[in-house]
Order: sequence, then structure tokens, then C-alpha cells
Amino acid sequence: MIFVNFKTYEAGTGANVFGLTSSLEEVSETTGVKIVPVVQATDIKEVSAGSKLEIWAQRIDPVTYGAHTGAILPEAVVEDGAAGVFINHSENRCRGVEEIKQIVERANEVGLKTLIFAGSVNELRDYLSLNPTYIAYEPPEFIGRSDISVATAKQGIIASAFELSKWAGVPLVVGAGVHSREDVRKCLELGAVGVAVAKDILMAQDPEAEVLDLAEGFK
Repeated sequence: MIFVNFKTYEAGTGANVFGLTSSLEEVSETTGVKIVPVVQATDIKEVSAGSKLEIWAQRIDPVTYGAHTGAILPEAVVEDGAAGVFINHSENRCRGVEEIKQIVERANEVGLKTLIFAGSVNELRDYLSLNPTYIAYEPPEFIGRSDISVATAKQGIIASAFELSKWAGVPLVVGAGVHSREDVRKCLELGAVGVAVAKDILMAQDPEAEVLDLAEGFK
């Protein structure tokens, strides 16, 4: 599977999300590879209404109905059509394990799948005890890189992360600088079930061709 994080790139914001999501859906149907757009909260409703793909939210807050100005309510993203949520991405870190636990609990309450990001094996070990749907190893120093990726620079750590996730029964996703079918293939060989990407797709001149290349790594 490929998680495509739209972040707040212009190509993944507002009216632009429809063309990009359509391209991802076409590649998914052509290759049989599951592709998950992870969009801004303001775009979930429109995107999910017009796509067959499973749409995820970039974040939620561990709040319930009430006086929480500016918070993203879990119930709201579910009502809009989100199926899952990213937690503790390096660009939007939580305030420690306790907050991550609270978000996972709220996500479970409303039926959202969860993917917790860990920047190190030690973090990954800690977060596995929270029993997320997926766990991601994504060292922040490689995020957005196009000259090197986690798949080439951290193979031993990916293998270690897989052993931990396997023991916990939580599927492993790998991200940070993944930008080629070779990167994808290496991550899968090391035990991952999928990859998380962003800039490689969102900043590409031809996003559909780029994601198609990544999907080839699953063959």
C-alpha cells in the first residue's frame, strides 16, 4: 500500500485535490496496489464523496464535543468520510506518549484506523504498545530528500523495526525520501507492507507517472 500525504502542498489543496485523487485512483485500479490519499481536514468531505479510495485525515485532536476552538474533532472527520488518521507525524508531533495514547483511544472510539509515526526504533518500540492499525518508521532527516532515502540509508534499522512490529502484530510502513520503485521494493523486502510518500508525488510534474513508478515496486 502507498500512503500519499497531501500535506499543505498547493497541488493537494482545495480544487486541486480532485485531479490528483483521480490520478491515484486510476493507478490503484490499474496496478491493484492500495493507495491512500491523506488530505487536509477541510478537503475530506469533498474528496471522499468523489473517490472510491480510502481517504485518511492528516490529524485529529483528542477531544470530544464541547468548547475546543480550533481542534479537529474525530467525529467530524468520520462524518466527512475519513477512514483513518495519521498520528505524530514529524511535522506535527504530539506532546509525548500520553497524548498519542489519547488520540489512539479517541480514534478507536469513532472507528478510525490509525498510523503512528516513529522517528527512531526506540520510539517505535514505545508506540507499538498502543496497538495502532499501522506503525511507521520515518526518520525525519530524510523527509523530502530526493538524493537519498531511508530505504538506502537505514536498511538495518528498517529490518529491526520490522522485527519489533512483527512481534507486536502491527504492520510496518516506511517513509522518508522514498522516491523510486527500487526504494519501495527494498522496503517490502525488509518487511514493510507499504510506504508513505509526499513530495515525490505532490511536487512531480507528472504525479500519475510518479505514483505508477512507485506502484511498480510491488511487483
